[in-house]
Amino acid sequence: MLSSIEQRIAEILAVPARQVEAAVTLLDEGATVPFIARYRKEVTGGLDDAQLRTLEERLYYLRELEDRRETVLRSIDEQGKMTPELKASILAAADKTTLEDLYLPYRPRRRTKAQIAGEAGLLPLADALLSNPMLDPETEAAKYLLPSFTAESGENPGIPDVAAALEGARQILMERFAEDVGLLQTLRAYLHEHGVVESRVVEGKEQDGIRFSDYFDYTEPLAVIPSHRALALFRGRREEFLSIRLRLDSETERPRWDAPHNPCESRIAVHFGIADKGRPADRWLMDTMRWAWRVRIFTHLESGLMNALREQSEIEAIEIFARNLKALLLAAPAGPRVTMGLDPGLRTGVKVAIVDETGKVLDTETVYPHQPKNDWSGTLGALSSLVEKHGVSLIAIGNGTASRETDRLAQELLKQLSGQRLAKVMVSEAGASVYSASEYASQELPELDVSLRGAVSIARRLQDPLAELVKIDPKSIGVGQYQHDVSQHGLARSLDAVVEDCVNAIGVDVNTASAPLLARVSGIGETLARNIVAYRDQHGRFASRADLKSVPRLGEKTFELSAGFLRIPDGENPLDASAVHPESYPVVEKILADIKKDIKTVIGDKALLESLMPQRYADERFGLPTVTDILSELEKPGRDPRPAFVNAAFKEGVEEMSDLESDMILEGVVTNVTAFGAFVDIGVHQDGLVHISALSDKFVKDPHQVVRTGQIVKVKVMEVDLKRRRIALSMRLTDSSASAPEKIVADAKKAGKGKKPDRQEAGKPAASGSAMADAFSRLKQKPGK
Repeated sequence: MLSSIEQRIAEILAVPARQVEAAVTLLDEGATVPFIARYRKEVTGGLDDAQLRTLEERLYYLRELEDRRETVLRSIDEQGKMTPELKASILAAADKTTLEDLYLPYRPRRRTKAQIAGEAGLLPLADALLSNPMLDPETEAAKYLLPSFTAESGENPGIPDVAAALEGARQILMERFAEDVGLLQTLRAYLHEHGVVESRVVEGKEQDGIRFSDYFDYTEPLAVIPSHRALALFRGRREEFLSIRLRLDSETERPRWDAPHNPCESRIAVHFGIADKGRPADRWLMDTMRWAWRVRIFTHLESGLMNALREQSEIEAIEIFARNLKALLLAAPAGPRVTMGLDPGLRTGVKVAIVDETGKVLDTETVYPHQPKNDWSGTLGALSSLVEKHGVSLIAIGNGTASRETDRLAQELLKQLSGQRLAKVMVSEAGASVYSASEYASQELPELDVSLRGAVSIARRLQDPLAELVKIDPKSIGVGQYQHDVSQHGLARSLDAVVEDCVNAIGVDVNTASAPLLARVSGIGETLARNIVAYRDQHGRFASRADLKSVPRLGEKTFELSAGFLRIPDGENPLDASAVHPESYPVVEKILADIKKDIKTVIGDKALLESLMPQRYADERFGLPTVTDILSELEKPGRDPRPAFVNAAFKEGVEEMSDLESDMILEGVVTNVTAFGAFVDIGVHQDGLVHISALSDKFVKDPHQVVRTGQIVKVKVMEVDLKRRRIALSMRLTDSSASAPEKIVADAKKAGKGKKPDRQEAGKPAASGSAMADAFSRLKQKPGK
C-alpha cells in the first residue's frame, strides 16, 4: 500500500515524517516558505528554505497524482471492470507514468479494431493461437467465419474469410501486447538506456535553418543528452527545420520488415512465450509480435520518452534560470548614493537621469555625443553641470548599444572632474525597456517619456538591484536558457519563489519600498502592497510595525506573516528595524530584564550577546532556535546578506571584438550561467563563452559550482571569430590559445567520456572560434565513443 504523501516527501528529504507533516499543515494554513523557514523552526524541526521549497514542489506534484488516481479509480469503477488486484496496483503506483500505464486498457476511447474483433467472437481464436502454436492458423480461423451483423455497439462487417479472422485475432493480441503494464515498463527502461536521439535537417530548409546547423546530422544517446541540446532540438522541430526520431542503438536506420528481431521485439516474444520453432502458428505469432512493437508499442514509448525528455529538460532549464535570477537579485548594491543613469544610444541620443539616495528622480536630459550629431564637448559640459548641481557620486551606464562609447565619455568626464569623488559602473540593462513601457512605470513616472524611464531604472538598479528588478517580470530579465520554450506556468512558479525568497532574505524598508517590492513580502500581495503605499502617502511614514495594522485589509494573519520582514529604521522601537518578529519581543524584554540593560545598549554589543546563554531564555513557546536567532540578530540588526559592492574594470582600448587578441587577460562580469558554461561580458558588445571544461583546473559537473551571475572574473581570450561573432574564453589563465582546440577535445573527453561537448543554444551566436568549432565537429562525428 502506498505510504502517505508526507511519508514519501520525508523519504525524499531524509527527515522524520513529523517535520514534513508540520510544514504541510503550515503551508495549508497559508504560511509562506520564508515565514516558516525563519520563524517556525521549532515547529518544523529546523527545515530550511531549500528543503521547504523542495517539499512544496513535491507536495504539488503528489497531490496532482492523488487527484489523478481518484479519477482513474472512479472511471474504472464506473465501467464495472475494477478488480482487487487492479485496485491494489493503482493505489501502489508511485508516479504518473505507472498510473497511466495501468489506466491505458480502460481509458475511454472510440471502438478499436481489437474491440470490434472481440465483439465478432474472435477472442477465443486469438487465445487459442497464442496458447497453442501447434494449431494451424488458417484451419482454426475457418471455424470463426460469420456474415455481417449489427451489434448494440454499431455495424460490424462480420468475418467474411480466413484473412479477416486472422487479422481480427492479430488486432486483439497486438492490443494485449501493447497494454501489458509490466512489459511496457521493461521496454521503456530498455529504450531509455539504449535509445538514440537522431535529428536531420528538413529537406530544403538548410539555409533558413542555418542556426540549427549543429543538428542537421546529429545523434546522441537519449540517457545522456543535456537539457540545452534537447531544447534546441525541440525548438528546431517546432520551427520545422529539423526532424527528430528515436531509435535503438543497435539499429542504424528505420528497421526493414525483413531485418532480424531487435532486443525489444525479443523481449516481447519471451514475455508471451512466442518462439520460432517451426510450429504451424509460430510465424503468424512472430509477425503479430513485430507488428505490435512497430505499430503500437514503439510509437507509444517514443512519444512518452520524448515528452519525458522535454519535461526534464524544461525542469533543468527552469532551475538554471532560477539560480541565475537569484544571483542577480542578490547582487551587491551600491547603496544610497546620488546616481546618474546613462541609457546609451546613437542616433536617438544618450538618455540621462539623476536620482537621489532614495531613487527619487531629480533631473533628466537627452544628450547627443555620438554619431550623427557628435556633440562630444557639449555633452561633457551638460553632464558636468548635472554632476555638480546634484552632487552625483556614481554613474551607471547601461550595457546596450553604444555602451563602450558612452563608457569612454564617462571616463573623460571623470578626468574632467578629477577633484570630485565620482565613479562609473557598467550595469546590465536587461529588462529596462520592459519596465519603461510597463503600467507600473507609467504610474510611478507619469511625467517622464518612456525613453527616459530606462535611464532611471539603470540608475536605481545600481543603487539596489533587488528593489528595482522586482518591478520587472522575471522572465524579461534575460538570464534564462530557452525560457520561451519551457512551461510558462512552471517557470513563473519557480521564478516567483526565487523573488519571494530573495526579498524576504534581505527585508524591506516599509517607509521607502515600492508597491512591487512590498508585494513580494511574505503574506502581502499586490492589493495590500498598494494599500500600504496609499496609507503611507496619506498619513506619512510608519513609526512602528504596530502601525501597519491600521492599513485597510491588513489583518492579524497577514501581520503575522509579514511583520518580521518589514523594517522601520529609526522607528519608535529599535527592534522594528531588525528581523526579530514582533511576536518574539517578549523574549527580548525577558533578556533585558535579566541583564538589567536597555535595548539601545544591547544592540550591537557583540561581546555581551555572545556571553549570554540562549537556553536560559527558551521556553515552550520560544525554543532554542528562536532565541539563538534573536541574539544573532541583536548583534547586527537588519544585516544585509548581500556581498560588498565591487566593480569590474574593462580594459582601456578594448572596446570591439577586433581589439581582442589571443591570450589577452581581461576582467569581465558573468552575465549568464548555463548547463554548458558561462557567458562573460568583457566590454566588446558580445559576450564570450567560458566552456564548462575551461572554468577550472578541476572537473566541473555544474558551472554554478564555480560561477554565478554578476560575478566579476578574470578570463583569457582563447579564440575570436569575427565573422560568426564568437569569442572563446578560459578562466584557466595558464591555458594557451595555441593549444585551445586540442585542449577542449581532451577536456571534453575526460569530463564527458567522449560525448560531444556542449554548445550554446541554437538561435544565438555561440562563443567559440573556428578552430574550436572544428574540434566540436570532430567530436560530433563520434557521439558514442
